Amino acid sequence: MSAKGQEDPGEDLTSRVGAESPGSDMKRAAAKKLIERYFYQLTDGCGNPQCDNQHCASSGKVTNLTPNQAAAQAIQLFSQEARLCDGTQPNKVARTTIEPGPASLAKSLPVKSVNPTCSVEGKPVPYLTEPKLLDIIQQCKSEESYSLLIRTLGEVFSSAEALSRSFQKSAENDSPLAALLDRAPVDLLGPPRDLSKEAVRSLQGEDKEEDSSDPSPTVPHPDDTSVDLPAVRRAFTALWSLPGEAFESALVHALVTLADNIELDLRVFGIVPSDSTDSLLNVFLIVFEIPVLGSSEYLELALHMLCKAASCLPLTAQAKLARVWARHSKPRLQALLQALQQLITVKVIGGSFTRDYCVQDADTITAPTKVMKILYYASMLAGELDGPELRRDEEGDAGELEKTSTQRTSTQALQDPLAVELKICSLDARKPFVPFNDFYNEPLSDAIEMDKDFAYYKSEQPKKFSFMNYAFILTPATKTLGLYYDNRIRMYSERRMSFLQTVVGQPTNPYLRLKVRRDHLIDDALVELEMVAMENPTDLKKQLVVEFEGEQGVDEGGVSKEFFQLVVEEIFNPDYGMFTLQDDTQTTWFNPTSFESDAQFTLIGVVLGLAIYNNVILDVRFPMVVYRKLLGRKGAFADLEDWSPTLYRSLKELLDYTGEDMADTFMQTFRVGYKDVFGYELFHELREDGDQIYVMQSNKREFVDLYADFLLNRSVERQFKAFRRGFQMVTDESPLALLFRPEEVEQLVCGSKNFDFAELEAATEYEGGYTVDSEAVRNFWRVAHALPPESQRRLLQFTTGSDRVPVGGLSRLKMVIARHGPDSDRLPIAHTCFNVLLLPDYGTIEKLQDRLLKAINYSKGFGML
Repeated sequence: MSAKGQEDPGEDLTSRVGAESPGSDMKRAAAKKLIERYFYQLTDGCGNPQCDNQHCASSGKVTNLTPNQAAAQAIQLFSQEARLCDGTQPNKVARTTIEPGPASLAKSLPVKSVNPTCSVEGKPVPYLTEPKLLDIIQQCKSEESYSLLIRTLGEVFSSAEALSRSFQKSAENDSPLAALLDRAPVDLLGPPRDLSKEAVRSLQGEDKEEDSSDPSPTVPHPDDTSVDLPAVRRAFTALWSLPGEAFESALVHALVTLADNIELDLRVFGIVPSDSTDSLLNVFLIVFEIPVLGSSEYLELALHMLCKAASCLPLTAQAKLARVWARHSKPRLQALLQALQQLITVKVIGGSFTRDYCVQDADTITAPTKVMKILYYASMLAGELDGPELRRDEEGDAGELEKTSTQRTSTQALQDPLAVELKICSLDARKPFVPFNDFYNEPLSDAIEMDKDFAYYKSEQPKKFSFMNYAFILTPATKTLGLYYDNRIRMYSERRMSFLQTVVGQPTNPYLRLKVRRDHLIDDALVELEMVAMENPTDLKKQLVVEFEGEQGVDEGGVSKEFFQLVVEEIFNPDYGMFTLQDDTQTTWFNPTSFESDAQFTLIGVVLGLAIYNNVILDVRFPMVVYRKLLGRKGAFADLEDWSPTLYRSLKELLDYTGEDMADTFMQTFRVGYKDVFGYELFHELREDGDQIYVMQSNKREFVDLYADFLLNRSVERQFKAFRRGFQMVTDESPLALLFRPEEVEQLVCGSKNFDFAELEAATEYEGGYTVDSEAVRNFWRVAHALPPESQRRLLQFTTGSDRVPVGGLSRLKMVIARHGPDSDRLPIAHTCFNVLLLPDYGTIEKLQDRLLKAINYSKGFGML
């Protein structure tokens, strides 16, 4: 027992402060904040060069203090209520000082809870903090020698263990100041000043990060990280303020060594413990913050190796890396994506690829692609996401389709494992932080041989890398090729099966043949398709062959194009009654009061699926919400902006209104009106007794969501469900949902909106004696470029059978102009199946223009061959 008035050195401090009141605890915490400000005033100063405070480093009156001396003096100044400069604020990471001279980094204080003697050699593990690095930089500048900096970077950045312990948020708890404050007696820390509650709260929240989104700093968020990323960025900014040649070569070699060792460990040991995984995540969080990864030696050596190591991380670790990036590294995502894109582009352009060694075999390309996928999902998580309530009930739809177990397995196999781990997909991203288009890599897309990539995609063992599993990096035109190969292989498979059945005495047609009359096109087509769908739905996977009754011709693709065009013109006409036309957008929507049966809408879905399956572009204008719904998402309020901009703006004004007089201002209840096919006004109550419930501030969001759900989902539920069922009859086993997002499916159905005849001219080939310099060819393009847009579309339709631009633009159309004899009065002829224009060698441009205009204006039906 100690004597009265004397302090027992062994007495537990917590036993003395445990009985203090909560108010006392708050004041104690506030006092510690003030002491910290005195500490940093003594060590760092207030930043005012004219400061005259004798207790401030900026005044020049404070002698060089060790951290322990500064901490003790800070407590003394606090008790004396000494002057405190206004500009003094505690740093985010506690400051420690490296002694002058070539001191080893091992002499620095260890991070809290880290064993300083756990390295192989029995030496302390080095680590870095922001203050340490700044001190080293300052010392190197003063000595005009960067040997200490080079040695330090080499030690820390070549070791996963050392780097994982660097820039830790907990480092501030191990400073001399923190240690002294924790050991200080209660009466010493008792605030001599009369601190108000407001002042206490203000002091306690002084150093809270402005960008922190963690609602409770004492409870760690599952997506949080122990790395102080703002400190890392400030430290790197200071580091790269130095001449690059002073340290960069050493840093690059350290990073290569680091990545090599991590990759070796992950490949040898496979799954690592969770604590080791967190340490590795710390490493990658730090190195991917390096601001110059996309330039010079870093791009050629370090970035590639780091990507190889990161791609070996376990799936759970990749998912956590994506979540941490989304939560803490939003400003870094775009720059990191650009670095990865530069690496891939450089390796694609500089690579020597053959059929035996293609881009899929080069880990310098595949490794950064794998890291880019983590970044892809991080961008979605960091952006605007739809809730899970907008996902359709896929099990119910699957039951209606009566899928086989093989089909269900195929559908499940299309899901990306990382997306499953993160519980998201691209359809959930309403607005990603980085636009989806920024992930396209055109040089890579052009270099990929999609037939080989598709073979890799379908391979079972050994599993090979296929860019179809990383479709975000491919342009829509390249992805269309992947879908084309899948469709064609299914068609050839159906032909082989038909041949085998014929051999064994059960002859079947190897094609999906439709024989229709022009005057009864819709009736004939729908009846035949309905019979196929009922008797043998797998026949829909066969290649489509159309025959118009009473007309000669073999369908090599051109007749089918005309068939689809005529069907679309008639069935999507509002007068037909199945679809309506939105006034302000001129888009097609389902008629909620249509009298047509479900079977009719199912068959329209089949037609749309067949068009995609047979690589035919349609003149259809659906709002984007249709394609989102086809891929498995319900319509929501945000979709109204494209569906009906006028209505969307009105509802947005209602949501943005802040007055309490909403009922009197808007006079809106939970009863909404709409019109039937005859123009009669109908009403629907969004809630029970909706006409008695006015929209108020408390329920306006509910009203908007219910209204959007009614317009986009419930009012057309029967029609759309049947339509989607027909669409999936054709596309259910294809990789459509894996490869394409809703806006890309729209391109697939409707073609590109970029109508540029210069692209068509650059891609056109010449036969029969014509060359690019032939007089008739030059006259043809002069006439074609001078035509108004509508006539240009008719020319495109005359030549190719469709006036729509394929995905990727007109450069994807391989049109051929062939010489069709000498000058004559004959009109040009087109083989639409092969995109061939037979053009006589007209003597003058006037004659060519006259014959060409007559051909394209009077070519309805089989003026085309």
